[in-house]
Amino acid sequence: MGIFTTQLANVVEWNESEEGVLLWKWENDEIKKGSKLIIRMGQDAIFMYNGKLEGIFKKEGRYDIESDIIPFLTTLASFKFGFNAPLRAEVLFINTKEQLVKWGTKSAINLPAQGLPGGMPIRAFGTFSCKVEEAEVLIDKIAGTKKFFTVSDVKDRIIANLDQLLMSWIGREGRDIFNLQMDAANIAKGIASDLDKDMQRIGITITDFNIESFSYPEEIRKMQEKAAAQAMVSEGIKNLAASISRWLWRMLSEKAEAAAEASLRIWCSSRWEWLWDSRWCRG
Repeated sequence: MGIFTTQLANVVEWNESEEGVLLWKWENDEIKKGSKLIIRMGQDAIFMYNGKLEGIFKKEGRYDIESDIIPFLTTLASFKFGFNAPLRAEVLFINTKEQLVKWGTKSAINLPAQGLPGGMPIRAFGTFSCKVEEAEVLIDKIAGTKKFFTVSDVKDRIIANLDQLLMSWIGREGRDIFNLQMDAANIAKGIASDLDKDMQRIGITITDFNIESFSYPEEIRKMQEKAAAQAMVSEGIKNLAASISRWLWRMLSEKAEAAAEASLRIWCSSRWEWLWDSRWCRG
């Protein structure tokens, strides 16, 4: 993970050779005269001295540490390189890009369900997105104990709390335990809010949280499929009945219209004959 060889010791950089790393500590704590700092897009470089934060540098580019960095440090601004006198400081890199992570419950969680003494066992799967929000907080909580911090660490922390959050928010937002997917968006929104509050304690923010699917036991899935098939048949019958009703109404309307027209012709004909006879009698 970014191991430097001797000839590259004077170049302080992070190549991000592995995906999903949020914090990485440069492995050499001696910065020699003439050293360069390279910050890539989506990175912050942070200088630490005696466990204290000296400065955060966010703009990508290539910098001369002696002239471009040291003057902007807190307590090391007056440091001068001497013969065999390197700058002894830690450099940490922060990945500021948003990370997309897949998640899934480790095992089934049992939700209270009428008629099921042990509850309804379900599993859930989805994705979440996260990013470093407060580098200082992350360093304070993590940098002292780890050389790197990854999205897997974030995922482990989230999964540890997820079962309880799922049960809580399903209880609040789930209208039908057998069809939780229809309320997945509201359930996920509540979970995202709670997770974000927890993760901000270590400087991470949850920018998105989605529930893609709920997994039910095989017996429940069969019941759902049967109910769906019955609903489709029932809907088909209703549609057929409505079509037949419309057809019968149209046929009856047409027959009634034809009958009315025939009656009108008969009436008109008889009326005309009566009028004709009356004129003839008067003549």
